[in-house]
Amino acid sequence: MRIKTRHLTVFLEIARRMSVGKAAAALNLSQPAATRTMRELEDELGMPLLARDGRGIRLTSAGEAFRRHAAASLAALRQGVDTLRGLEASSVPPLRIGALPTVSARIMPRVISAFLTEAQARVKIVTGENTVLLDQLAQGELDVVVGRLAAPERMVGLTFEHLYSEQVRFVVRRGHPLVEGKPFSPADIANHPVIMPTTGSVIRPFVDRLLIALAMPEPRQRIESVSDSFGRAFLRETNAVWIISEGVVAGELAAGSFVALPVDTSETRGAVGITLRADQGQPPLLEPFMRTLRQVSTDLRRPQ
Repeated sequence: MRIKTRHLTVFLEIARRMSVGKAAAALNLSQPAATRTMRELEDELGMPLLARDGRGIRLTSAGEAFRRHAAASLAALRQGVDTLRGLEASSVPPLRIGALPTVSARIMPRVISAFLTEAQARVKIVTGENTVLLDQLAQGELDVVVGRLAAPERMVGLTFEHLYSEQVRFVVRRGHPLVEGKPFSPADIANHPVIMPTTGSVIRPFVDRLLIALAMPEPRQRIESVSDSFGRAFLRETNAVWIISEGVVAGELAAGSFVALPVDTSETRGAVGITLRADQGQPPLLEPFMRTLRQVSTDLRRPQ
């Protein structure tokens, strides 16, 4: 078949973003060029991979099926290229790690510090939303993802190893009116700006269910963001409430600069662990990294 890597690359980027225009921009292509590439691929396969969905697009059942195989094929090719480049340079390719913000803030500094004392290694750490990191893992752009367990439909072709569990917290700055004023009520949260996880984030479904259970009114000012740097800065400067995984703000909570509101969030507790491609070979540095990660996670669980 006359399917080329550019066909797979364009298709997977469109499937990731669910937009031909955004995919074309990310790949530095014109939109007509991306559309033409998709038509070539669909002609070669003899069936449509994309379909209209209102004003947007969606994957057809054939597109969903082909996506898994396309990602695995591209991942295998990239791994082979990386191996040859490593041999040519007489060095081991860097270990490419995807980490959710909660992991990056809570345990990754300790893990990397301990890992580098054991191995002479180059490490690349990418932080972002869970769906983006898992797409990059499936396409061979990452070797491992450390974060929350994804929904079952996102775990096709992937494996997960549980390390520890954590839950969402409602966090404010020290001296916030909700902790210094009248007796606290969850309904009072809606009177302040609220920073929410984005729709595509792994903790958003947990948060949505919790807000329904709390019967909390719609906040007057709602900000959706997964940027931990923005959340920290905005919280320090305003009376905002930040709904965030506890690992992201564990340092500030321990230091007392941030305070967790007395909201029962035990229902949001979820597994954090290691996600790998089920069919991938292990890069040389992956096993010592995971061994270090398990040890640090064990130390983290002991105080709990």
